[in-house]
Amino acid sequence: MAPLGLSALRNLLRRRPRSQPWTAPEASWSRSFGLGWQEPYSVRYASNLDDGPWHGMPFGGFGAGCIGRSSRGDFNLWHLDGGEHWYGTIPDCQFAVWERNGDIRRAHALATAPDGDASRPDQANPLSAWSWYPASTDEVETGRYAARYPLSWNHYSAVFAAEITCEAFSPILPGDYQRTSYPLAVFRWQLRNPTSEPLELSLLLSWRNMVGWFTNTDASAEVHFRDDGSPEHNYAPAIGNGEGQRNRAVDQPGLTGLLLEGRESSPIAEGEGQWCLAVPDNLEAVQVMRCSRWDPSGDGAELWESFAAEGRIPESDNDRASRPGEQASAAIAVKVTLAPGESREIPMVISWDLPVTGFASGTQDLRRYTDFFGADGRQAVNIAAEALRDWRHWRQQIEQWQAPVVERRQLPENLRMALFNELYDLASGGSLWTAARPGDPVGRFGVLECVDYAWYESLDVRLYGSFALLQLWPELDKAVLRSFARAIPASDATQRPIGWYFTQGRGRVEADRKVEGATPHDLGAPNEEPFDATNYTAYQDCNLWKDLASDYVLQVWRTFLLAPTGEDLNFLAECWPAAVQALRYLKRFDVNNDGLPDNGGAPDQTFDDWPLKGVSAYCGALWIAALEAALAMAQRLQLELGLETSQDQHDFSHWLEQSRSNFDTLLWNGEYYRIDAESGTPVVMADQLCGDFYARLLNLPPVVSEANSLSTLGAVKEACFERFDGGRLGVANGLRRDGTPLDPDGTHPLEVWTGINFGLASYYRLMGDKNTAEAICSSVVDQVYSGGLQFRTPEAITAVKTFRACHYLRAMAIWGLWATETDWATIPGAAQPALSS
Repeated sequence: MAPLGLSALRNLLRRRPRSQPWTAPEASWSRSFGLGWQEPYSVRYASNLDDGPWHGMPFGGFGAGCIGRSSRGDFNLWHLDGGEHWYGTIPDCQFAVWERNGDIRRAHALATAPDGDASRPDQANPLSAWSWYPASTDEVETGRYAARYPLSWNHYSAVFAAEITCEAFSPILPGDYQRTSYPLAVFRWQLRNPTSEPLELSLLLSWRNMVGWFTNTDASAEVHFRDDGSPEHNYAPAIGNGEGQRNRAVDQPGLTGLLLEGRESSPIAEGEGQWCLAVPDNLEAVQVMRCSRWDPSGDGAELWESFAAEGRIPESDNDRASRPGEQASAAIAVKVTLAPGESREIPMVISWDLPVTGFASGTQDLRRYTDFFGADGRQAVNIAAEALRDWRHWRQQIEQWQAPVVERRQLPENLRMALFNELYDLASGGSLWTAARPGDPVGRFGVLECVDYAWYESLDVRLYGSFALLQLWPELDKAVLRSFARAIPASDATQRPIGWYFTQGRGRVEADRKVEGATPHDLGAPNEEPFDATNYTAYQDCNLWKDLASDYVLQVWRTFLLAPTGEDLNFLAECWPAAVQALRYLKRFDVNNDGLPDNGGAPDQTFDDWPLKGVSAYCGALWIAALEAALAMAQRLQLELGLETSQDQHDFSHWLEQSRSNFDTLLWNGEYYRIDAESGTPVVMADQLCGDFYARLLNLPPVVSEANSLSTLGAVKEACFERFDGGRLGVANGLRRDGTPLDPDGTHPLEVWTGINFGLASYYRLMGDKNTAEAICSSVVDQVYSGGLQFRTPEAITAVKTFRACHYLRAMAIWGLWATETDWATIPGAAQPALSS
């Protein structure tokens, strides 16, 4: 059936009973159902990922794999293989509604018509027998999508006589290190009859058996270099491989459902396991129907004809294994009659149990949720049963932890919205969360820098982007920092070519992968052995970076001092030897013995396309703040645990005295700090005083005087914000004092980095300039959420509506704004015990 046109929609509206307009929940992002974007952002580099603007909130626990559903109703994001990305609509993974209102019957799958694959004649018009839900237009709204992570809502209007709303979520609960790992989604359907006559309704859930799909079939995972110099590995998932799959009905106390299984190795391998579709077994006056197997490769009539006619599906329990080339979908439907004015609530659950995440050949990890359900890959039904039992309690807990943010109306609504929705990356950012082990009581955890730069927990990026993890799941933040503590003493002399030199036409320059004592940039990549093989990125020689050691020390002290669970001296002691080694290694780059490490003329810090020479404001300020933090650590550890830190305190105090006496002398120009001491680059660097922000946040002695801080922030505001496109985009990384670019073709200086902007806004807020903080954040948030970048927030946007590096970790820096806005202890749940039972 063809989708409804505008005239048909208008006629439909005239025949529908009037109902109260639905309002999206406060502090949520919302958009008319199926309404496209006139001019969405597009990718800056052709080799970088650009799936287009149809992204919605992800479902699934951290590290459990996740699925995403867009505002046009399609399930299209499938991050089910740890650290890997696959995007594509599977049309038969869908909900549908049938309705009989007197003599009028109507049925629609609750997504707009899927795009066909012109290269495959059999997929040019997928499921052509189905009737797809009409998209909204600028004149007529057929529904509305809203999201306030981990909650999302779909409200359908102007098509059915019934009032239909679906609230969906996963149990993402601060301080709960069990439920937050669960691989499931709850769909809470609310049906109401606003008419004066009975309404018959049938709600259908269809799902493809995808067991075995999400594993890399390219054993070599060959690495290539993109046009921007960054490495990528080949990922070839087994999408569409249905051989050996079988579906069957399943019943147990509390649950009626369908179980989707596949071939299973011994021991179980990556991608193997189960899916489950389930409803409660105690729904009153509701008819439940199950079709264990139907063929989604054709027009879909075998399922749709009876559903569209009578709201029924052909019932079966055929568990035959699929032969090569076959596909197997399953469907469950519930049918109910609503009296005039009657409302019903029907929960449905989708769960999956894919317990293994594989890395390099022969290397794998179990996902965190296996600590609670086991690792045999046969627990999808038990996971669904717990969800059907406890979902109301989970929903209440979400409401409780979100309430302080939602109700803090002094903060603009768009910023409260973004605080929640930027948390999406903890689930869909290729997150890895392993089962617990000795030394890792809640497992090991990591989120990719982004999908394009696919390595875990880039330390310079998480300096900004880990505020949310610290405030809501502090034990996971500790887990990441413990992994870095283990990595700092390690070494790997493997030689690798450094990509930046190729982009500069300077030929092949090689370097050790990891030098002993150097703070690694990242915790490795999903195609190798994350946590054990670090420093995956080779765009720059990270052993030469001048910010990483400081970043590490500041994050350790921040986590110790500000974790809502309280100070943890054992954690501090675990990280202390690595912190000392990291600072001593960095001091080697103080070439003129003035106390301050010198940048080397190549991009050797987080702005890794931006060369700095000599002492720099950015790295120097971080260094001073890190030395203050290290002194504070040493004093606490010696006083309270009896550790001998006197020599370290002596050395750090001496370096600190030198650094402080030279920082202003070398860099202060009377209004702001020069970008560095030797290059002569005449720009105002927006984030030059990140170190001062951290020092003030952590109640350490400030790096610079208050007068210099405020003067610098004034110059940054004028040059990089107000004079850069009138502040519409946010703060550019670096411009001349008059707001003009030093190089009109520059990369990093002319980009607006979302996470840097949120971090910089937190600094303004901390210094008392609430208005500028909110103006900066609002500019960036408005660009992201109006430009089709929602739930794939990039690292950078530009004035010509391009972006770079989507699904970026640093954007969670918006939680730094909350850290300076109010007391973190007002967030319920975050201070619960580390090991939730």
